[in-house]
Amino acid sequence: MANKATLQLDIHDHHVVMDNGILAVTLSKPDGNVTGIKYSNIDNILEVRDKEAHRGYWDLVWNSGTPGTTGTFDEMRGKEFEVVVQNEEQIELSFKRNYSFKDKEVPLNIDKRFIMLRNSSGFYSYAIYEHLREWPPFNLPQTRIVFKLSKDKFHYMAIADNRKRSMPLPDDRVGRRGKTLDFPEAVLLVHPREAAFKGEVDDKYQYSCENKDLKVHGWISMDPSDDPPVGFWQITPSSEFRSGGPLKQNLTSHVGPYALAMFLSAHYGGEELVLKMNPDEPWKKVFGPVFFYLNSVPNGTDPLSLWEDAKTQMTKEVQSWPYSFPASENFPPPNQRGRLTGNLFVLDRYVNQEQMPAAEAYVGLAAPGDAGSWQTETKGYQFWTKTDAYGSFSIENVRIGDYNLYAWVPGFIGDYHYDVVISVSAGSDIDIGDLVFEPPRNGPTVWEIGIPDRSANEFYIPDPNPNYINKLYVDHPDRFRQYGLWERYAELYPDTDLVYTVGVSDYPKDWFFAHVNRTRNDGSHLPTTWQIKFTLDNNVDKSGIYKLRVALATANVAELQIRVNNLEVEHALFTTGQIGHDNAIARHGIHGLYRLYSVDMSGSVLVEGENTIFLSQIINDSSFNGVMYDYIRLEGPPSDVSTHP
Repeated sequence: MANKATLQLDIHDHHVVMDNGILAVTLSKPDGNVTGIKYSNIDNILEVRDKEAHRGYWDLVWNSGTPGTTGTFDEMRGKEFEVVVQNEEQIELSFKRNYSFKDKEVPLNIDKRFIMLRNSSGFYSYAIYEHLREWPPFNLPQTRIVFKLSKDKFHYMAIADNRKRSMPLPDDRVGRRGKTLDFPEAVLLVHPREAAFKGEVDDKYQYSCENKDLKVHGWISMDPSDDPPVGFWQITPSSEFRSGGPLKQNLTSHVGPYALAMFLSAHYGGEELVLKMNPDEPWKKVFGPVFFYLNSVPNGTDPLSLWEDAKTQMTKEVQSWPYSFPASENFPPPNQRGRLTGNLFVLDRYVNQEQMPAAEAYVGLAAPGDAGSWQTETKGYQFWTKTDAYGSFSIENVRIGDYNLYAWVPGFIGDYHYDVVISVSAGSDIDIGDLVFEPPRNGPTVWEIGIPDRSANEFYIPDPNPNYINKLYVDHPDRFRQYGLWERYAELYPDTDLVYTVGVSDYPKDWFFAHVNRTRNDGSHLPTTWQIKFTLDNNVDKSGIYKLRVALATANVAELQIRVNNLEVEHALFTTGQIGHDNAIARHGIHGLYRLYSVDMSGSVLVEGENTIFLSQIINDSSFNGVMYDYIRLEGPPSDVSTHP
């Protein structure tokens, strides 16, 4: 896509145009909304039937401190326009809106930036948010960039190699063409314009993605009137500015056709993932830059090669991070960042009496806090990597600041937390040495169910109701993304609940992926109690303490109560209390926030022979109350570890 054309900047009364000879981007002035993108033979790839303000824009949702995840929608229109950089290599534009006490706007200074480089087939955007100490507190549930492309042209969407397909039209979701299901995002396509989509369910949450994998997604126009086919891609080279860490799930692209760059959201976590600005708290954060990439291929070439090219471009952007060209002093270039290296080991003496390398572990720097607090951290920056087979890790390009180090290791429960404050300075290269994670462990494993990987994906996920299918996910590894799977529980267990017998049952076949209510024909919901049956020999330690470890992959307005050998006893041995607003059940997620509970169980409540643990989810307001289990383990009383392998 190399081009020798020079950069041009045309400033008009109400618009400004950046043009590098490959593409031209028109923005409203001083609002800072993208109203047009000219590329190839297409005068505007955006949806021209929408208002100019609704084609390409930053937005946020905020409130003055109200509980929940809703608030006032704000398109963040700028009030001041400035040319920050204009030379032969780069244009950078600023669209600012400064807070005023008299305005009924979010108490933030907002500076939206747009960058175009010479010979680049795309453009960049980032924003600086600032809250001063003397300003009112507020909540910020969401902020993002939205592009709505031409619905006449962009019909093919790609998120991953195994998640790409032709998509329905937005018209198919409304009026007589679509039927809204149990929540408004999910629509059954009853009379779509293209018969191939008839009977499918369309839901934007079916296309969500974890931050660690969310680097490129977008759309392809295969319109025969366009010569050649064109792609539009949203590329996020780093997740350092996203909230919630590497497992946080965000929206990507969906019917519209929309392409989103999500920075902060409460999706799959609820209110715990809402940024809450406290009284007298100063704050500043840079979101981005992210890259919007356009590509094309000659007519007659496979249009899907545009996806392959987009992935190649994504790799180039990742390798170029952190960028050296943003003009704001709030975005530090590579030489103003630091590095941290080390080695992580696991010590679980009931597995191995020697330290084991923590292979393929996730290790990250985030704001100082408690173990696992990175899951709900929203105000700062996070920097994550994975260890190699020997447990070695290197966290690169860390912003100046104070951090704790966090980690978790697939195959082991719990969170590692190195709570010594690590101060990163410009150019620092810190070797933290050898770290040892001792996961929660009280005694030898009596039995276990599942795999400790913070997901319920290994459990039984049923086939969807044939009346509610997304064809993309038929015979797909992500079979959990089908609509209505929670309803299958009542079909499989119409009268009695799940019973799992240790040593006989097989969790991939016999442990339903979500502990949900049973929905009756009249629409009401019954709470459910699952049973784990297991046999103990005559070596029950009546005076010892057994430990039940229950790791939850998600919870949504649920209360899990645990009883042993007597379901009728009034007071449960343990209760979580009401937990969670993750909404992963309804939104086709296989996990939300990770929660680990450790329950002491006196040997006196156990018997020689058959025992039963009762797991009761008692809140029954809707189909979506429930939990997903990650892993359950019963440990015996402490014993001489030398007798265990």
